[in-house]
Amino acid sequence: MVMAGVLVDEEGSESLKAIGVKDSKLLTIGRMRKLFDRIKGIAIRHKIVVIQPAEIDAALESDSLNLNWLEAHKSAEIINALKPEKAIIDSPSNNVVNYKRYLMKLLDNKGIEVAVEHKADLNHVECGAASILAKVTREDEIEKIKKKIGSNFGSGYPSDPLTKAFLEKNFSRHPEIFRKSWMPYKRVAGSRGQKKIGEF
Repeated sequence: MVMAGVLVDEEGSESLKAIGVKDSKLLTIGRMRKLFDRIKGIAIRHKIVVIQPAEIDAALESDSLNLNWLEAHKSAEIINALKPEKAIIDSPSNNVVNYKRYLMKLLDNKGIEVAVEHKADLNHVECGAASILAKVTREDEIEKIKKKIGSNFGSGYPSDPLTKAFLEKNFSRHPEIFRKSWMPYKRVAGSRGQKKIGEF
């Protein structure tokens, strides 16, 4: 999982709009790659955080964390590093009130103006820019893994037939690249761990 933040002033926000920045889900990866360096050039500062599978699994196994709270911690890490006067955060949860309350406790600057919205990347060009940095970095991380293990497993998303086929054959061969808490992984690993009649 990859998260990112960009720090811009009002002029920077207008520049992002002018070059066609929007929610990454509305753009092709080719278009995002063209925008990637331009966004970094417009931003006063930016920060990209890559969260490895083991950290996500640890959060989901923890009594005090879940995926949303892990994202809040990473959002706080980004905000604390960029030190904005105002932060606009795309909340992973529909319960933005609870998410904001949890996030505020993690911020160094308690006086910062914070706006938390579900799907903020659709409504705010700054969040759209951050989503592009995160998405392109995510795709680059996937390519690095493919080169490292010498195999093309597709997009890495559970809806991808290539990814599903790779998981079926390689869940135990490359355990470090999978989220053990990922439901497709649990299904495959669980079914392979069950003995069949005649094997007892």
